[in-house]
Amino acid sequence: MRLILAALPEEVKMAIEVMVKKTEPKTVAFISMKGPYAQLVETFPKLYNWLRGKGYDPVGPPSGVYFNSPEMVPAEDLRWEVHCPISGDVAPSGPNEQGLGVKRVEGAEMAATMHKGPFHEVGKIYGALVGWIMENGYEIAGPPEEVYLTDPAYTPAEELLTEVRFPVRRR
Repeated sequence: MRLILAALPEEVKMAIEVMVKKTEPKTVAFISMKGPYAQLVETFPKLYNWLRGKGYDPVGPPSGVYFNSPEMVPAEDLRWEVHCPISGDVAPSGPNEQGLGVKRVEGAEMAATMHKGPFHEVGKIYGALVGWIMENGYEIAGPPEEVYLTDPAYTPAEELLTEVRFPVRRR
């Protein structure tokens, strides 16, 4: 997971607004990755080029799912995926030799908050979100996700919007 689970000093904690919501099941095109998150920028074109080549239609913003944390494993061992929701009745497949495929993602209850600013600063919000989850009677039920709501090709870095969320369940 892309987070630090250690207790944060009071001066590092930040005030955030959190919403608990239910996501709907969806079919996504995905690319499975291993290595530093710095590869994220070059990963989106790989996924979208493959998607176009297959004739799949994107139907929502892309997201990243992070299965482990840079605080816990070396950068070269980080495992993560980029997803893009697609329309139509597309059968699950893959991943192929490049890590590309299609899969069904089930809906989940999510604790979510927004980050406004450069992608490289998103990590600062994780500790506050984990703290909110723990303080409000929930527990983390899966890996965190980042939903990229604005396109960095057309949006200044300080205006980028990223929803950071964790699947949760009541304790």
